[in-house]
This record gives sequence, structure tokens and C-alpha cells, in this order.
Amino acid sequence: MNKKTILITGAGSGLGKEAAIALAKRGHKVIATTHYENEAKEIQEKAEKENLDIISFKLDILEEQDRLEVLKYDIDVFIANAAIGDSGCVAEVFVSRIEEVFNTNVFSNIKLVQIVIAQMIKNKKRGRVIFLSSLAGRIPMPFLSPYCASKAAIEVFATCLRNELKLLKDVNIEIGVIEPGAYATGFNKENNEKKYTWMKEDSYFIKIVDKIQYYEEKIWNFIEMKPYTSIIKRYIKVVETKKLKHRYSAPIIQTFFVQLGRMIGM
Repeated sequence: MNKKTILITGAGSGLGKEAAIALAKRGHKVIATTHYENEAKEIQEKAEKENLDIISFKLDILEEQDRLEVLKYDIDVFIANAAIGDSGCVAEVFVSRIEEVFNTNVFSNIKLVQIVIAQMIKNKKRGRVIFLSSLAGRIPMPFLSPYCASKAAIEVFATCLRNELKLLKDVNIEIGVIEPGAYATGFNKENNEKKYTWMKEDSYFIKIVDKIQYYEEKIWNFIEMKPYTSIIKRYIKVVETKKLKHRYSAPIIQTFFVQLGRMIGM
């Protein structure tokens, strides 16, 4: 196995953090960027304690100056992992909240990907760019449209970019997508709960909002998976496999139902 230099954003918590540490333990050099300084410090301390080849620092993908920090590194694999979420009915959620999600999950990630690709072409004309989507981007969930729509957009941009770069015969940059399902990182429940800060005060659903919240909690408690082993294996796969596939999804049972749902027109 060849040692790779991997830059992963959004590595301060959840799957990004787990993946960064797992990749470093396999001997790769990992540049693990975080949204907060204290997260970077925590990862750096762990790396020093366990003798892992990790560099960690704060990188806010919304800030142009922060995005340019990636130019300091000769990256083999870039994993665009940073994301936020929000929720609410399309008929009434504030558009500003949708814009905030798209600014992070779509526009800022694309700006960063463009910087990385330009650097890869300039340095060696090869590399890998991995987008973090979600199974929720393929089968949207009610009241979770801001997040689902942003991940559906990422699916489209990644697919287009994958096919476009194939036309450049002197460039070998592979594009892939990781699609996590529902894992018990706290991310899904946090996003789901955001809408209740305003739905309980003023909403078309105010008479049934408590019932909606009750059943959503039941559903998330049932479908969320832990541990994260199955999806972390996908992060490792996109780095180490000789030939990159288009999509890598997990867990298997959720992937199966998403594929089935798409076949029957959900």
C-alpha cells in the first residue's frame, strides 16, 4: 500500500474525525481540518500521544483565506467532508436557512474543490477528490429538505465533474462520492431538532408538531447505526483502492432500501 497525503475537512467531530484517525493509523499522512480551534488541538494531542502522522488546524470552508491554506500541501486525496444541516417544511422554512446550508455544503465545497483540482493539475496531473453526500440526498426525507437538497446537489456536481475530467486525456484526477446513511453521531438528530425552535411558535403544523416530533424521534432511534465501522471502511476504500468507483455507500441495509425505493419511484 502506498502512503497517501490526505486532506479531509470537517474532521473535528463525527465521521470526519473517525475517518481521519483511522486513515492515519493505516500509515497515511492526514491533514485533518476542523471548524473550531479546540477541535484541532484535541486531534493534534491525540496524534502526538499515539504517534500518528496528522496535522490538524482550523479551516472554515466559508472563508476564502482559509480555503487557500490547502495550497500549502501536496495532496493526493481530498475528502470534502465538511457539512451542516437544517430542517423544516419547504412551504414555510426561511429561505435564508436553506441558503446557509447550500453556502456550506455546496458552494463553499465547490470553491475548495476547484482550488484543489487546480493544484493537482499544476503539481502532477493526478489525484482523487471525494465528495461527501448522503443517502438522504438520493431518497429525500420529509421536513429535512434543506439538508437533503444540498446533498442531492452534491451528487449532481460530483457526477458531472467525474465525467468532465475523463475528457482531459493528460489529467488523471478521479472523482468519487461517499454516501453515509443514518449513523448515531448526533448530527442527524441535531439537524432534525432545529426546526422545532420556530415550528412550535408559528407553523402550518403547529397543531400536530408534537406528534411529528414524537414519531421522528422514534424513527431516528430505530434507524441510526453505531458503531461507524461500515462507513469508515468506505473512507479507507476511496483512498486505497486501485480503481475508484463512483459511489461508496453504507450501511448495506439502508443502501438496499434506498436502491429499492428509487426503483419503485419513491
